[in-house]
Amino acid sequence: MSPTVFRHKSYRFFFFSREEKRIHIHVSSGDGEAKFWLEPSISLVQNYGLSQKELRDIQKIIEERKDEIKDNWKKHFPS
Repeated sequence: MSPTVFRHKSYRFFFFSREEKRIHIHVSSGDGEAKFWLEPSISLVQNYGLSQKELRDIQKIIEERKDEIKDNWKKHFPS
């Protein structure tokens, strides 16, 4: 299961259920997919096909909406 947290332009921000305990978000678009950790700081973990500009834009979106992402994480993974 991979619930969508939100969409922004052509990007879908989502979780994979039961992947790992560390708070993170996956992002996909027609160009590729990436994974970012949110703790201890926002950082890129994996990238498949997204440009450096796209990654910078995505990281900025995550920074702006990190509280929303964390709140959704806690609702989806209550333990």
